[in-house]
Amino acid sequence: MAEASSPHLLFVGGAGNATLGVDVVETALREAQARGLRIHVTNQEATLAATPTVSALADTVSAVDFSVRGESAAWVRERIAAGDQYEVVFGVREMAQEAVAEVADALGLPGNAPDAVHRVRTKDEARAHLTAEGFLQPAFRVCVDEKEARDFLAASTGPWVVKPRDAMGSEGVTRIESATELAAALEFLPGNDTEGVSFIVEEFVEGPEYSAEGVFMDGAPHVLALTSKELLPPPNFFEIEYVIPAILPDETAAEIEKQVVAALTALELRFGQFHVELWWTERGVVLGEVHVRNAGGWIHRMLPHVIPGLEWFGLVYDDVLGRPVDKAALKPVRGSAIRFLVPPPGRLTAIEGWDEVLAHPALIHAELAIAPGAVVAEHRSVWNRVGHIAVGADTPEEARALARKLEAGVRFVTEPAE
Repeated sequence: MAEASSPHLLFVGGAGNATLGVDVVETALREAQARGLRIHVTNQEATLAATPTVSALADTVSAVDFSVRGESAAWVRERIAAGDQYEVVFGVREMAQEAVAEVADALGLPGNAPDAVHRVRTKDEARAHLTAEGFLQPAFRVCVDEKEARDFLAASTGPWVVKPRDAMGSEGVTRIESATELAAALEFLPGNDTEGVSFIVEEFVEGPEYSAEGVFMDGAPHVLALTSKELLPPPNFFEIEYVIPAILPDETAAEIEKQVVAALTALELRFGQFHVELWWTERGVVLGEVHVRNAGGWIHRMLPHVIPGLEWFGLVYDDVLGRPVDKAALKPVRGSAIRFLVPPPGRLTAIEGWDEVLAHPALIHAELAIAPGAVVAEHRSVWNRVGHIAVGADTPEEARALARKLEAGVRFVTEPAE
């Protein structure tokens, strides 16, 4: 553990109780330890108990509910009054980002403005702000019932996407081709009850999907790499492949990076990491959702292969502490790809070929979270992905080909479930 006189990191929100979330936070905390930071982790009480390996990396842990607006800021004011001191405030969980911003604001430390974080976490507010700033956005409407959604469909051009205002992991997202499919899409929203709960209907954007992964340094966004994506076919589509860096013409990549940097600046974001989703269309870049956190999907493991020596979380700490960073070295020089495993629905009777995946020398990370006897449900969101295979290679083309080859060697044998 760090010395008591070392700079103190307040890590708000800890980790979620899932393999990926724990791995992300363990990586972030180890990079803090490597910089001599003393670590205080906060999280909801039940999740602290469920993530003991995270707590083991901290010097102090406290039960604080980040989901209650203002509670984390009130708690930290009490800690300061009791004599505590913090130099860095950070967190990686999507649902904790408003609490991270509120705590940094309460302490007068580097961070994003709470209003700016709330804006990007509320999808329609971010859409409206970017549209007002001149960025291409799909036409959308916030609706509270089926009639309002049907009115939007009648006045716009399909296909459309129906989704919740505030969710993650493609939960409740459906593409529809006509108004006859609207009722089913509304039933698919989280909770299956839209009465009095607002949701979004927006025009579907035609074009390949990408994301930009990066970090803020000196208050300005710096793109580390672009990620290309392959999605499961509609109607309930979600990502089944990432390739880093995206295989794109240089001029296209440069335009995407330019638009991402401009959008983050227009949204008044200035701190931490970012993950910006977008499409490349006939009209140019159309921006999707903006996140002030690292990307999911094991990209935190893939990027250090693509950019050797990268410590993505460490860059945030170095920026706050004024430590030098060689920005010229933060460029992709190799390739990485990941395939997410989505078996056909049914009862799983056997899995073949997984040992060959684990033995491959180019493997970065692999996980299989299912076993024979389990029932594979109908595909609804990223939570239907039962495993992944991430590999590294000299180029993104080689990495993509290898990931697809390894995936093709894994066979899920299923039978109809009762």
